[in-house]
Amino acid sequence: MTLYFTKTHERITLENDVAIVGISRHAVDLLGDVVFVEHLETEGEVEANMPLAVVESTKAASEVYAPLTGTLIEVNHDIIDNPELVSDDTSESVWFFKIKLSDLSQIDTLLNADAYKEFIG
Repeated sequence: MTLYFTKTHERITLENDVAIVGISRHAVDLLGDVVFVEHLETEGEVEANMPLAVVESTKAASEVYAPLTGTLIEVNHDIIDNPELVSDDTSESVWFFKIKLSDLSQIDTLLNADAYKEFIG
């Protein structure tokens, strides 16, 4: 499974034309212990760079953005009830939302794993 990233630290995996969006391990490390997650949108059309969730930790609060344009088809309610799942995500499998992409070529705007590693230094 290919991982993609954004410069705002979203982590994206693809299942056909659906983007599964979480946050990178680097973002989790910067945040520290996550204590609160709120989804700002729960369904409908979303635009790239639109804030879709807020993550609060003992260190900071940060928004999680839609990395691509499409239809928001699912949100992960487990992380609202158990925000510590985000902090404990060593396998990078915890996701925030799923977006059915309007155009698969949008993937070309994302960073691959090597480019992301270079970006974060």
